[in-house]
Amino acid sequence: MIVASFLTISSRNILRAAVYLLFVLGATAGLYFMLNFNFLAAVQLMVYSGGIVVLIIFSILLTHQINTILEASSVSKKLITGGAVTMLASVFLWLVMSHKYEISTEKITDSSVNTLGLMLMNFGENGYVLPFEVISILLLAAMIGAIIIAKKFTHD
Repeated sequence: MIVASFLTISSRNILRAAVYLLFVLGATAGLYFMLNFNFLAAVQLMVYSGGIVVLIIFSILLTHQINTILEASSVSKKLITGGAVTMLASVFLWLVMSHKYEISTEKITDSSVNTLGLMLMNFGENGYVLPFEVISILLLAAMIGAIIIAKKFTHD
């Protein structure tokens, strides 16, 4: 995931960057599966890997920008970015290492398919209808943004 993340931001070919992003989001879903967050992993695969990245790739392909080469970053931008990443990674590691982890005594909720299906159709407490509506707006915004970005390259 780290290698694909680095390749996403360092690739000068926009289509390859989108494909590397797909690998990053797929690996994130794999982490969720390993942590036994199956529903979150499935949403990650459907919404981000299956939705947003596919919209970005279609937008690139529809605007005939497959061979577009992005400009290389300057050395000063790379140094600033490296410093910011180092600082945020050290804060993250300090927070993770200093936190006292305890085993939870809460009862595990039922995660059967029937329960998840009822939650998906529920508007009330523990319902997922509102989050899915928000995700649909996110997908629409991603599609519009991808088209605007891709059209920017066609007019240059």
